[in-house]
Amino acid sequence: MVSNECTVPDSSSLTGWYKSSYSDGSQSECLEVARGHAHVPVRDSKAVTGPAVLFSLNGWTSFVTAVKNGRLPLGQ
Repeated sequence: MVSNECTVPDSSSLTGWYKSSYSDGSQSECLEVARGHAHVPVRDSKAVTGPAVLFSLNGWTSFVTAVKNGRLPLGQ
């Protein structure tokens, strides 16, 4: 299932996918995260059979915290 330490080639092989409650529903730029795995899988919601990137729990928590606190220069 896992092709290397950082990705899963077909994310549909994983279960527990959900979108953020902050998602506007337009499906244009949404990520999905899956619960219940040793690492945190993240995928593009429009590509359900595409790859997923795997984050460590600490890595994912740091990323989400940085986004919430405006520490990432998004959209530049």
